[in-house]
Amino acid sequence: MAKHSMHELVGNLQNVFREKDGLRIMVEELLKHAMEYEVEDHLGAGYHERSSDRRGHRNGFKPRRLKTRIGELDLNVPQVRGCEPYHPSMFAKYQRSERALLVACAEMYFQGVSTRNVQHVLESMCDGEISSMTVSRIASELDEKLDAFRRRRLDAMSYPYVQIDARYEKVRVEGRVVSQAVLTVMGYNALGMKEILDWRVGDSESEQTWGEVFRGLKDRGLGGVQLIVSDAHSGIRAAIKRHFQGVSWQRCRVHFKRELMKKVSHKKQRDLMADLKSVFAGEDEKECLLRGEEMAVKWEPRSPKVASMLREGLPDCLTVLQPGIPADHRIRLTSTNLLENLMRRLKKRSAVVCVFPNQRSCDRLLGAQLIEVHETWQTQSRNSINMDLLKVHEPKPRREGVEA
Repeated sequence: MAKHSMHELVGNLQNVFREKDGLRIMVEELLKHAMEYEVEDHLGAGYHERSSDRRGHRNGFKPRRLKTRIGELDLNVPQVRGCEPYHPSMFAKYQRSERALLVACAEMYFQGVSTRNVQHVLESMCDGEISSMTVSRIASELDEKLDAFRRRRLDAMSYPYVQIDARYEKVRVEGRVVSQAVLTVMGYNALGMKEILDWRVGDSESEQTWGEVFRGLKDRGLGGVQLIVSDAHSGIRAAIKRHFQGVSWQRCRVHFKRELMKKVSHKKQRDLMADLKSVFAGEDEKECLLRGEEMAVKWEPRSPKVASMLREGLPDCLTVLQPGIPADHRIRLTSTNLLENLMRRLKKRSAVVCVFPNQRSCDRLLGAQLIEVHETWQTQSRNSINMDLLKVHEPKPRREGVEA
């Protein structure tokens, strides 16, 4: 692979350092050459080089300004096509702060702040001028990142465990403020790491809406699913039955408890939960079902609805007790608590907005937060589970035209 000679680079730096603002120009020159080296490694070939290792082609440059202690740097970032996008390593820290700026910018727009006022706020934050065109470009770049993340392939490994949940946001649709469901899917991959797999803003949690989410996941290569955890919403259950035939379903125990408590008065809820805790404390599925029947008989005279719900819903809450699921995994799979905690985190961000002006703005703000969470998960081993305890079923190769 061709490399620029060190002698040529040093000569250029000596020349520019003699000019006005020599230090700033020298840093620009260093970053320029560093990016050239990186993009060659990224593509696997130099300019006009024919190589079997080539993974893509150059596609011009994109101007970018970077604020530093020595002044504002004017850089031309190489662009590529036919492969994964190239991101300069020296911008990693800048990209994190840029995402925070994007969210702040989006929130102000969502609240109806004018473009001029947004500029004033951003100028005070960034100690410099920011044009409305720059603000629009930033929003466009964020959309590209979100779309790329949501289109990434999932067939590199299995996802034995999948958890799904939804929450609602106020969104303006055709002049009316309506509730829109934010459908979120996370999974544990074959390495035991958590991943955000997808999210979607839809009209409701209907079978059709969840079906579109599941269909998109399978088109991207999701496979090896052995257990899905969710609440008992009819739309979710119908979509799971249709798109994930043969996959076990675990009913979220926390949702089950909440629904059960609604069947009795506030004074009886403590006794009810104490009895249910004893039911779930059984060593295996058979013992839990036996205790559940005893509880149903006990509560039937006082609340027939409690007895009926226990008999109908309890078996689905015990799926994790099946022999194929390791005991060490069960505590993380009995409920969607992890996703619910994540939803509360999103709510803190969206509460500032109150009402989103459209679905796209809602998707953009929440999606940016979900990607941040996903990236954090990839660096925290404490969030993983030991998949060596589970016999992971690798996804079977899909044939063209055949739905998995």
